[in-house]
Amino acid sequence: MKILVLSFYFRPDLSAGSFRTTAFVDSLKEQLPVDGRIEVLTTFPNRYNSFSVEASTEERLPGVSIFRIELPRHQSGMFDQVKAFVSFARAVLGKTQGQKYDLVFATSSRLMTAVLGAYVARRNRTPLYLDLRDIFVDTIKDVLPRYLAILTMPIFTLLERWAINSACKVNLVSKGFSGYFSTRYPKQKFSYFTNGIDDEFLSLPSPESVLRTDGMVEVLYAGNLGEGQGLHAIIPDLAKRMQGRVRFTIIGDGGRKDALRAALISAGVDNVVLMPPIKREQLIKAYLAADVLFLHLNEYDAFRKVLPSKLFEYGAMGKPIWAGVSGYAAEFVRTELDNAVIFHPCDAAEAERVFSQLRLQNGSRDRFVDKFARAKISNELAADVLRTIG
Repeated sequence: MKILVLSFYFRPDLSAGSFRTTAFVDSLKEQLPVDGRIEVLTTFPNRYNSFSVEASTEERLPGVSIFRIELPRHQSGMFDQVKAFVSFARAVLGKTQGQKYDLVFATSSRLMTAVLGAYVARRNRTPLYLDLRDIFVDTIKDVLPRYLAILTMPIFTLLERWAINSACKVNLVSKGFSGYFSTRYPKQKFSYFTNGIDDEFLSLPSPESVLRTDGMVEVLYAGNLGEGQGLHAIIPDLAKRMQGRVRFTIIGDGGRKDALRAALISAGVDNVVLMPPIKREQLIKAYLAADVLFLHLNEYDAFRKVLPSKLFEYGAMGKPIWAGVSGYAAEFVRTELDNAVIFHPCDAAEAERVFSQLRLQNGSRDRFVDKFARAKISNELAADVLRTIG
C-alpha cells in the first residue's frame, strides 16, 4: 500500500497546517500494514519570511519518504503566494507522473492544494481524500479588493466544486463549515476531525500558581499577523485604552505586520512589543510567562465559520483567554473553555469591558486537554482515511 500526502506545510515549518499534517503522517504510519509506505510532497519551511530553519530536500524514515520542494523567496503578498504555489505544483506534477498510489490525501487551506490533489488523483486514477482547513471561496470575498473578488470568485467556485466532487470523502476542520459545504455538496461524505493539542503542550506541569495582580498584566498573542487576524484593527486602540494596566507582547509575522506597526506609531502607544516568530520550545516559555493569552479574528462573515487552531494551544496552557471572535469560534469558547471571555471583533471598548471578567489565575483544563489531544484526533483521522481505501 502506498499513500501520497500533499501538504504545502510540514515539519519543521511553523504553521497550523504543518503541525496537523506532521501528526497525521505519524498516526498514519503506525496504522499502515508492514509493507505500507507514505510519500509526503511538501515545501521547505516558508510560512514566515522572517523565520528560517534547516531542512533536508529528502528525508527517508521507516515507512515514510518526505520530499521538500524549494520555492522562490516570497513575502506574504498574494502574487508572491501564487508564484510559490506554481513552483510547488510543477514539482508535484513532475514527481507524481507515472506513479501508482492507493490513495491521495491532500490537506488545504487556500483551496489550490486541494485542486492539485484532485488533478493528481484523477490523472493517476487514484481515490482522493481531502482535508479542508478553510473555506477559500467564502474568504476571498472579504479579504480581496472588491473588483478582484468579483473577477476571481466564479473561477475559484468552479475549482472548489471540481476538487470536492473528485474526492471520495472530505474532512472539514471546523463544524462551522458544515452549512456551507453540505448545502452546496449534499451528495458528498463529510467528517469533522478538528485541529488539536500537540504533545509539547501535554507534558507541561499543571498550572496552579496565582498570576500577578499588581502592576502591569502581561498579555500575549502568538501567531499570524495577516488580514484574517486583524490585529492592526484592534490592538492600537485597545492598547491605548489599557495603558498603565496591560502590556501586549505580539509574536509572529504576516502580511499586515507593517500596518500594525504603523498603526501603533500613529496611536502613540508604548505598551506593545512586536517580536518575530520563534521556535515552539521558546513559544511555550513565552506562554508560561504570560498572564493572559489574546486571540482575534477580523470582522468578516467568513470568519464566523472558522475554528482557530490557536485556541487548542491556548486552552492547554490553563491561562485566561481574551478572545475577539464570533460565530462558531465564539460558541466553541463558551462551550469548551472556562476562564475565557469573548468580545466582538474589532470592538476595543467591549474588549476593555470584558477583560475585567477574567480571573487572573492559572487553572487546569483537563477535560479539554483529554478531548482535543492531537494524537487522538490524528489517530481517528488516519483510521478514517484507511477505511476509505477499503
